[in-house]
Amino acid sequence: MARYSKEHKQVTRQRIIETAGVRFKQDGIGGSGISTLMSDAGLTNGALYAHFASKDDLVANVIAEELRTQVARYGTLQPGRPGLEDLVRDYLSAEHRDHPGVGCPSAALLDEIGRCEDDTKQAYADGARAIMEEIATRLAPEDPRSARGEAIGLFTMMVGTLQLSRAPADRKLADEILEQGIENTLTFMS
Repeated sequence: MARYSKEHKQVTRQRIIETAGVRFKQDGIGGSGISTLMSDAGLTNGALYAHFASKDDLVANVIAEELRTQVARYGTLQPGRPGLEDLVRDYLSAEHRDHPGVGCPSAALLDEIGRCEDDTKQAYADGARAIMEEIATRLAPEDPRSARGEAIGLFTMMVGTLQLSRAPADRKLADEILEQGIENTLTFMS
């Protein structure tokens, strides 16, 4: 039996994390079985255990990677408050609302993460902290610690607004929730 190179194993591991991230955000963690997750990645069920100790280990790794990627994308925004305003408008967009599989894991999975094992909760806490630090730095570049409370408030407003906007079947109401969320968030920032 031929051994795969370290690079091949890393590429395969990353593919599992990426495809599982999309599936979790679309169908939920509990609604995503190992066979579906591995099929999405083009692998057999047994391949999971060559890369992760368990599904819980995969979940923790997916959450950590999803949030790291989210923070990295924030780095591409214009500096300071203008970038933060762009972030709010992009985050609270119909596009983000309508495509949870490629969006923020907080808005898609927060209720499930709260019921996960400690490793997943820790991965989430680390990632959420990095997001809030990024927001705080944009709010008060000279003293980000002074903006920590406001950053927590903005993050929770954004996540809650997006979650709520996904619930109604009435698109007009869903759009109104997003529009009001943008207005409220930007008012909170000023």
